[in-house]
Amino acid sequence: MAESIAFSKDAGREQIYAELLPQIEALIADEPDLIANLANVAAVLKEAFGFFWVGFYLKKGGQLVLGPFQGPLACTRIEFDSGVCGHAYSTRETVIVPNVDEFPGHIACSSASKSEIVVPLISGDAVAGVLDVDSEIPDDFSTIDAIGLERVVSLITPQLSSTPA
Repeated sequence: MAESIAFSKDAGREQIYAELLPQIEALIADEPDLIANLANVAAVLKEAFGFFWVGFYLKKGGQLVLGPFQGPLACTRIEFDSGVCGHAYSTRETVIVPNVDEFPGHIACSSASKSEIVVPLISGDAVAGVLDVDSEIPDDFSTIDAIGLERVVSLITPQLSSTPA
């Protein structure tokens, strides 16, 4: 098991995602526990990019419930029709929010969060949860992040089919 990651600290995000993907894949390849893998993925993304908050919400019953994360305290439960996470879950699409204060129904777990990107975790026909990333910087996310994070999520999704909802 890898105990560290390596990436070009001064590179652009596109290059950093490219450098991280094979390392994340190797990190989770031999670990069957989903929660352990989600925890490590959140830690890798937080370390590499310095985002304010990185974490997962998993579908449990009729809500999204907080899973592994890196950052300050977070909202524990989110309804499927609430906030950016609920919107990404319901639409099954990655959502980039340049200014969270302008997103209708935004759930402010922290007033320090200024922009957000949420990627749904889709396994087969079902949405199993979301990857949520917040930044203290307005308009911090772009298509590069959407593509990079969707690729990260694609490494995790094979494990989702064996996880109870």
